[in-house]
Amino acid sequence: MPAVEVLYYREGSRVPVLEWLATLDLSSIAVCLDRLERLEAEGHELRRPGADYLRDGIYELRAKRRGINYRMLYFFHERLAVVVSHGFVKQRARIPELEVELAVTRKARFSRDPVGHTHRRGT
Repeated sequence: MPAVEVLYYREGSRVPVLEWLATLDLSSIAVCLDRLERLEAEGHELRRPGADYLRDGIYELRAKRRGINYRMLYFFHERLAVVVSHGFVKQRARIPELEVELAVTRKARFSRDPVGHTHRRGT
């Protein structure tokens, strides 16, 4: 039973991952959405090369198109939900520490108020 519900982190009326996706071209969006579907299907069992653990409960979801590396950082909430914090284009060998810290901060906010920081896909 690896399937999980994929949720998006929300801050007020903003949903960072959706705002980021809106900046990409349609085929890059499709690649990223495909990865999110795979995360939903495989949940905790998704491993490299599709995903990897970073630190402090933060994981990266990996997508690539035409030599561009897309990353979406996420964390698990209990056993049945994944929360996608945000996305970015990876330009260096390592994930920027600032991106990981942002996801850690959002994870803590989400833990304190899950309902207030949840955006369900398709809504």
